Amino acid sequence: MKKSILITGCSSGIGYYTAHGLHARGYRVFATARRQESVEMLLAEGLESFRLDLNDSDSIRWAVEETLRRSGGELYALFNNGGYGQPGAVEDLSREALRAQFETNLFGWVELTNLILPAMRRQGYGRIIQNSSVLGFTAMPFRGAYNASKYAIEGWSDTLRLELRGSRIFVSLIEPGPIITQFRANAMKAFERYIDVERSVHREKYLAIHNRLNKPGPAVPFTLPPEAVLKKVIYALEADTPKARYYVTFPTHLFGFLKRILPVSVLDKILAKAGNDHQ
Repeated sequence: MKKSILITGCSSGIGYYTAHGLHARGYRVFATARRQESVEMLLAEGLESFRLDLNDSDSIRWAVEETLRRSGGELYALFNNGGYGQPGAVEDLSREALRAQFETNLFGWVELTNLILPAMRRQGYGRIIQNSSVLGFTAMPFRGAYNASKYAIEGWSDTLRLELRGSRIFVSLIEPGPIITQFRANAMKAFERYIDVERSVHREKYLAIHNRLNKPGPAVPFTLPPEAVLKKVIYALEADTPKARYYVTFPTHLFGFLKRILPVSVLDKILAKAGNDHQ
């Protein structure tokens, strides 16, 4: 029997390439997306697909029921991937903007995972893979909402991993740096929706952010294609004892190393410069 995996956020980028890559590798992939037109696209490309909106509890429950119905009640793995980044200075973030960021990036993941876990416990095995970020352990300016959501993912995943010890259900974090995706386009929409540029003390810096988000091609050095994440997802799926964390891209390795060896004040200077240089 093929190993099955449920993946969120498959309309483009990491989710899209992971779904196709694992399908080609022989997995039974349930590739979900928020928009019906994305589902139709994935179906046309030969994947099993249906809607899953991380902001909608009814949608999450239906997707879990449909997954388990199709798979006979068993599921080898869950890849929590769907999400977006809300740009903006912390002092310009409304409660509404933060709530929206956490609804998608954290609360939806938690709800989905909690609904999947009983099936994994019954079968006595499973893999839960979380698509975090280098910004899940290093903060950069003007990314506070996204930083906070990914830090939360890391803390939740570490706790879940401890609570699942001995269950044969493994939790792994994938921590990419810059990857070629639709991330900037989606971030631009969130930026325009929630940030009042003209009334902010950060107006000039926001103009630079606007230019970065609209820049064609890779916005920063060392950007890799989504296939780099797929490689680490395969490790997390197929290792006898998967790692708790998988770094992807040079910046993740670099900042992971610098965080271990540098005083906070020195690291802050580097992160502030890196964040401001790549608005």
